[in-house]
Amino acid sequence: MHEADFGVAGETAIVTGASQGIGRSIAETLAAGGANVGICSREMDRVGPVADEINDSDVDGEALAVECNVREREQVEAFVEEVVEEFGGLDIMVNNAGGEFVAPFEDISPNGFDSILDLNVMGTVHGMQVAGEHMREDGGGKIVNVASVNGQHPAPNESHYSTAKAGIIQLTETVATEWNDDGIRINCVAPGLIQTPGVAETLGIDSEDMPPRDQVDRRIGYGEDIADVVQFLVSPAAAFMTGETVTVKGVPRPGNSMQHDLGLQ
Repeated sequence: MHEADFGVAGETAIVTGASQGIGRSIAETLAAGGANVGICSREMDRVGPVADEINDSDVDGEALAVECNVREREQVEAFVEEVVEEFGGLDIMVNNAGGEFVAPFEDISPNGFDSILDLNVMGTVHGMQVAGEHMREDGGGKIVNVASVNGQHPAPNESHYSTAKAGIIQLTETVATEWNDDGIRINCVAPGLIQTPGVAETLGIDSEDMPPRDQVDRRIGYGEDIADVVQFLVSPAAAFMTGETVTVKGVPRPGNSMQHDLGLQ
């Protein structure tokens, strides 16, 4: 009788942009599943407490926090190398770091557009290439890139962010094909509206106001909703999945759900 295997115990994972929100939820979920996690943020005083909390808990996985700006290739290389040295290898890479600002297309300067592409796309490129080098040497691994529903549907006032996230989706599919023979599975998650500190501030939704996770009709998700999908994608249960984008956006709504809920259309 077949039993699904969603386990990650004993594996080593890296999660970028893990000081809060979705990245933090992913790191905590993988650690709770027994994986050792290397986590980063641009500021050590933001990501350090996340690692401390994981290490002080009763979960099986351990955490290592490193200050790293994913825009800088040398910093990404140093971060990955430190994690490999600490935990003895690298099995899972989650490229979550990203960001945006809201503005009409005509008001976005070339520098503003470039900064969003650099953070979201090139940050993912750096993570994939550096992690991929280690994975090929060790016989394979799993990579998950975090995109957005804004990379799949029109998102007024976020043309730069939508362009970047669409690029990540296509990057995932293309490199998954190229690296298939190396034993590296690459998938993507496209979250809809998820409660993060920024979204909570924008919408005024506090944790105590959130509907329960088992409620189907939700316009907003928990970070854990994304983290659970990520763990599935890096587990043996998803062994026959690569180059795919899994959309996690809750109940369908007219137009783009994230833009609709933010009142941007």
